[in-house]
Amino acid sequence: MKIASFNINGIKARLPALLEWLKESKPDIVALQEIKSLDETFPKLELESLGYNIIINGQKSFNGVAILSKFPIGYYTSGLTFNQHDDQARWIEAEIEGVKICCLYLPNGNPLPGPKYDYKLNWMEAFFKHAENLINSEEAVIMLGDYNVIPQKEDAENPEYWEGDALFDLKVRSLFQKILNLGFTDALRVTNQNNGAYTFWDYQGSAWRRNNGIRIDHILLSPAAADLLIECSIDNYIRGREKPSDHVPIWVKLKS
Repeated sequence: MKIASFNINGIKARLPALLEWLKESKPDIVALQEIKSLDETFPKLELESLGYNIIINGQKSFNGVAILSKFPIGYYTSGLTFNQHDDQARWIEAEIEGVKICCLYLPNGNPLPGPKYDYKLNWMEAFFKHAENLINSEEAVIMLGDYNVIPQKEDAENPEYWEGDALFDLKVRSLFQKILNLGFTDALRVTNQNNGAYTFWDYQGSAWRRNNGIRIDHILLSPAAADLLIECSIDNYIRGREKPSDHVPIWVKLKS
């Protein structure tokens, strides 16, 4: 089973690139972030034609997450609520083939200090509490998406550039580590110890050409899911194509 995460940065603008990658890579399950689309304007027909079932937690012009699956989708829910007034579409989870798939788009948090940074910390605390419940369930759980967290210096080509940024902030990195410490496995870290395994390159400053990248898209596995892990990799080659997202897909293969 091949399970991928891809921050598409606007599905309407990137649909041709997404369809091309899906045909090449053939993932069984895909978690999409930043779809920037309402449910009713999401391009379902084009994706269903490739054999995908679809669930969406959409939002107009901002945020939005979706899961595509070639398998039937069982129970699913959307939203990670810590504030009754929070209406940002950043979470969706589903039961698929005995695995709980959690697709997330964690807040950016910049600038800091400020309300966006505070929102990020509050969201991560709610995320931790939910992750704790998931790990205690002893189910096979995969939490994947755009975490907007650079975990270590090795996850940035120029870590000094990110000092003072909410992606590399010590509190943010500590909360990410706190989630890992529950017992989750960082799939790429355990299968690829090499530096330079990035998932994001800014559109500005010739970042892609200079390989000035960072790793902020992650796949975390519960112990039951980690036992099934075969491989984890990044399809970085698509960043050099026409009209790319600033992110690239990251994926895992699991034993059936």
